[in-house]
Amino acid sequence: MARLVVLGGGESGVGTAILGKKQGYDVFVSDFGKIKENYKEVLTNNEIAWEDEMHTEALILNADVVMKSPGIGDKVTIVKKLNEKNIPVISEIEFASEFTNATIVGITGSNGKTTTTMLTYHVLQSAGLNVGLGGNIGKSFAWQVADEQFDVYVLELSSFQLDGCFTFRPHIAIITNISPDHLDRYDYKYENYIASKFRITMNQTESDFLIYDDDDEAIAGWFQQHTTKAQKIPFSISKKLDFGATINDKTMKINTKDEEFTMDTSHLALEGKHNIKNAMAAASVAQLLKIRKQTIRESLSNFQGVEHRLEKVLKIQNVQYINDSKATNVNAAFFALDSMTVPTVWIVGGVDKGNDYSELMSLVREKVKAIICLGVDNKKIIDAFGNVVDIMVEVESMTDAVRTAQHLSEKGDAVLLSPACASFDLFENYEDRGRQFKQAVQNL
Repeated sequence: MARLVVLGGGESGVGTAILGKKQGYDVFVSDFGKIKENYKEVLTNNEIAWEDEMHTEALILNADVVMKSPGIGDKVTIVKKLNEKNIPVISEIEFASEFTNATIVGITGSNGKTTTTMLTYHVLQSAGLNVGLGGNIGKSFAWQVADEQFDVYVLELSSFQLDGCFTFRPHIAIITNISPDHLDRYDYKYENYIASKFRITMNQTESDFLIYDDDDEAIAGWFQQHTTKAQKIPFSISKKLDFGATINDKTMKINTKDEEFTMDTSHLALEGKHNIKNAMAAASVAQLLKIRKQTIRESLSNFQGVEHRLEKVLKIQNVQYINDSKATNVNAAFFALDSMTVPTVWIVGGVDKGNDYSELMSLVREKVKAIICLGVDNKKIIDAFGNVVDIMVEVESMTDAVRTAQHLSEKGDAVLLSPACASFDLFENYEDRGRQFKQAVQNL
């Protein structure tokens, strides 16, 4: 019996353990932190051995294959030891994809991947397809492969998940864009991070498709030096393309093979240039999967959006409060600031992943009246914008941030939480940060 060791007892780890057990592996789950009670219960009920708050090497280094949760870096001692012993260390996505024949749509990118994933899922579901949603979002992909019988999966894939993929081959891959993010995990080398994103297409064949942003510098740079076997479907809002997705005046136009799809962009549910691109990517998938054009148009116009992504919370005294907690990097904050049309009080800060704030300078000058720094260490933000805005305040809790924002804003302004940083200094994760923001706004 082959031995599967799972490092990390969270959603992806427990899902992998359940699938492994079902496929006849001898399974062991090890988490250096604490495993949540509900997951412990699932493991125990499924008679899967586990440990937490330690890694027992004797029980790990005898593995035939190891699934490592995406949050665990390659420099962790136990991972180094596994690598020294040449024991394969793979991701949940790699493991689970071997046990399904479903059509896989894989979506990666520095920003927009959650919205594009949800949008694609919404379109396919509205068309009546038997479709699952997973990856970096929702229920574990492996768990669904174990329990469900979906014909299609729409998977949001982070670079960390792709790093653990070696044979994974999505039928349709999307790269929404690439901007510097998580460089702390890539030896601070941007090219390593870019290469990681392009792993999504490495096993694709001539019968597969790669949808990508043709306006993106990093993507263009990669294509100058590398090729993919997949059929390329570009999208652009600045160029006229004969093939792929483009925009003419207010009309979005998508040409794939012999099909043409058009839609008036003023009917899109989501606002902003970046969301036109997300819609182009989702509509391209729908075209390839032969979904009725009317269904695509309806789905793109009635989509509800993603929590913590430019989510309008409340209007209080004619000030709009917006939760964009999901903006965990500079590029995401750029999109948020770019979409603001009124003077903005910007709540920013958290764990900096090697951020360069200079690209935000012109937007901050134009749109931001005050900055509230919500982080343990705000030095870089203060150095970057101290001379650009009149008011800068440092706070250490979400309640203080929101109260200060109320104090600094006037009728017609907006208060935007778009942190441009990870959340782990003061919050559990970006969802916790976003929920605390919404709660604090509701308490005003």
